[in-house]
Amino acid sequence: MSTETGKAPAASPDPAISQFLTELDHQRRLSPHTLTAYRHDLEQLQALAQGQALRGLQYPQIRRFAMQLHSKGLAAKSIARTLSAWRAFYRWLARRGEVGRNPVDGIRPPKAPRPLPKALSVDQTNALLDDAPDTLLEHRDKAMLELFYSSGLRLAELASLDCRHGLDLREGEVTVTGKRSKTRTVPLGQKAKDAIEAWLALRPQIAATDEQALFVNRYGRRLSERSIARRIDQWAQSHGSGVHIHPHMLRHSFASHVLQSSGDLRAVQEMLGHASISTTQIYTHLDFQHLAKAYDAAHPRAKKK
Repeated sequence: MSTETGKAPAASPDPAISQFLTELDHQRRLSPHTLTAYRHDLEQLQALAQGQALRGLQYPQIRRFAMQLHSKGLAAKSIARTLSAWRAFYRWLARRGEVGRNPVDGIRPPKAPRPLPKALSVDQTNALLDDAPDTLLEHRDKAMLELFYSSGLRLAELASLDCRHGLDLREGEVTVTGKRSKTRTVPLGQKAKDAIEAWLALRPQIAATDEQALFVNRYGRRLSERSIARRIDQWAQSHGSGVHIHPHMLRHSFASHVLQSSGDLRAVQEMLGHASISTTQIYTHLDFQHLAKAYDAAHPRAKKK
């Protein structure tokens, strides 16, 4: 029977949903927010079933419902959460002997799009690095920034560098041990060499006599990863464009800019220390964005009137 608006009245919630949620509340002590999310997801399942009993739903139907949610623009993470709620509900019904097989088993949510790494533009990077340091500690910070951008090091790799091991200023190279204990040697640009040499000339003023770390704090001991990240961001706020940056953003910028200039994905993979080329390929998307912007700015038929 239809209402005055012509729409079918909403079906009454399946009593099994309330029973399931009550058990979750009593046995697992879930938060009210989590229970509300479970209720929403299960009532959504009932709406998709359009009057069919939930106990009678089969794998193809559940799969189609998940596809419908995806087509409506529901985020992959939200679909994953919804499927998890449905799966738990049918697992509960199976324990009670009310269904034979969990129809949600084997259904996977769509893959969430991999977010592009944040990278600075070349102009932003130059603005960040062109300012001269004023204090002893700023000379240290400038050397760290130049090294991050010059060689694409990870935060842990830079923090673990020693003065006498891994750094070869004469050859213009730095050797680090990265993930999976894999050692690699990467080039050291002239700007980075100059900044490191300036820092090394000042380092003895604060470094403890027995400290081997290349970068030390004001107390003369190895600078921690957290302190490095904080100092890098402080430099950006006072010397750069005011944007918040972190060490990995400089690594991303290194990879993106080298790829834009050379187009050599394998070389970038080797310098970054990626085990798989697929990890490095994310930077091709950044490169495409760069090319697309250049196209929009330069192509006669792309310009907006």
